[in-house]
Amino acid sequence: MRHRGRETSFEYHERPGLGLDASRLDRMVAELRTCASHCFPELPSYQCLLGTRAALEDKIITVARDADGTMIGFCSAVVLPIRGVGDVLHLGLTCVSPFARGRGLTHRLTGRLVTRFLLRHRPFGRLWVTNVACVLSSLGNVALHFRDVFPAPGGPEVPSRTHRLIAEGIHLHHRADAFIDPAAVFDGASFVFRGSVAGTMFQKRADDTRFHHRDAALNAYYAARLDFDAGDEVLQVGCVTLGDGLAAGLRAARSALERGLSGRPRLQGDAA
Repeated sequence: MRHRGRETSFEYHERPGLGLDASRLDRMVAELRTCASHCFPELPSYQCLLGTRAALEDKIITVARDADGTMIGFCSAVVLPIRGVGDVLHLGLTCVSPFARGRGLTHRLTGRLVTRFLLRHRPFGRLWVTNVACVLSSLGNVALHFRDVFPAPGGPEVPSRTHRLIAEGIHLHHRADAFIDPAAVFDGASFVFRGSVAGTMFQKRADDTRFHHRDAALNAYYAARLDFDAGDEVLQVGCVTLGDGLAAGLRAARSALERGLSGRPRLQGDAA
């Protein structure tokens, strides 16, 4: 389904591997890969970029298009069945083409994805979400915009039983879904995968400010947990309600409008 705004149109695709015919699926995969190629020197064999029907059967994808129909960004999440919890939404992969930055697309794509999924599946309850990243801006945004996030400043001091069940489920059964190296060591106290992305296109340098959050305190909090040179990543576990999703969407729209009026673009990370 497509929704058109002043500059950008958005689409929501739920489990496209189950619903799209072969030609439409191939076209979507080609567009996703083209968009992602602007963010990576080499495309990772990962997530929706694998391109197989099976790889797209558990994905939830929002797409942003320019006025001419060109895909300029996407957010691809994966539904993870976690024993003792149910379906958990892993936020996965977000890419925005360099020429489309400054429109707040990272927030708008993620917000639309979460809100539409909540409307369909959790309109009156809460949805558990996860994020695995060494990108400080990604970690900071999840800490700010989701509930009961562990680990996060101001969040629970210790993980709850549900936090632990989800973390254990990802650690034992869903590493490939989150691009976690099979040999990475999971630190259950800090929720950090040690050596998760060492030597990959997802590894970041501690001093690369392109991937820092605007909030210096959030950067410091998460940087203290990570050994960037070793390729560590933080696992965040939190939850969200439909009210939270709608509020986040309004904030993203207001921010995008303010940027348009001021003419001052904001830097966004390539992928998270």
